[in-house]
Amino acid sequence: QVQLVESGGGLVQAGASLRLSCAASGRTFSRYAMSWFRQAPGKEREFVAAISWSGARTYYADSVKGRFTISRDNAEKTVILQMNSLKPEDTAVYYCAAADTENTIPTRARQVGSWGQGTQVTVSS
Repeated sequence: QVQLVESGGGLVQAGASLRLSCAASGRTFSRYAMSWFRQAPGKEREFVAAISWSGARTYYADSVKGRFTISRDNAEKTVILQMNSLKPEDTAVYYCAAADTENTIPTRARQVGSWGQGTQVTVSS
């Protein structure tokens, strides 16, 4: 089991940048793909970005492609989501997520084995 704690959220203006961090604990972190999801008020939780266990492959939702970058450091047990050119529609609670199995790239909520507690990102226009 992997325990996840997010940080780095906040209130910014449109066009600004934020860097979210996810700190993981547990010896098996490097064996699992990791993702970021987000949930806006009144909406379902949606996939944002994913990264393979090695960091060699990354995946993005169309809505964030070209603006967000996911990365990981297995030695430090961290996952980073760099968010640039933020828009008001990016406002949501952002969740770090670990895959439920070693062979899964979690792009859907049902593929997630562990969730963080979430961090709020608010983008004003």
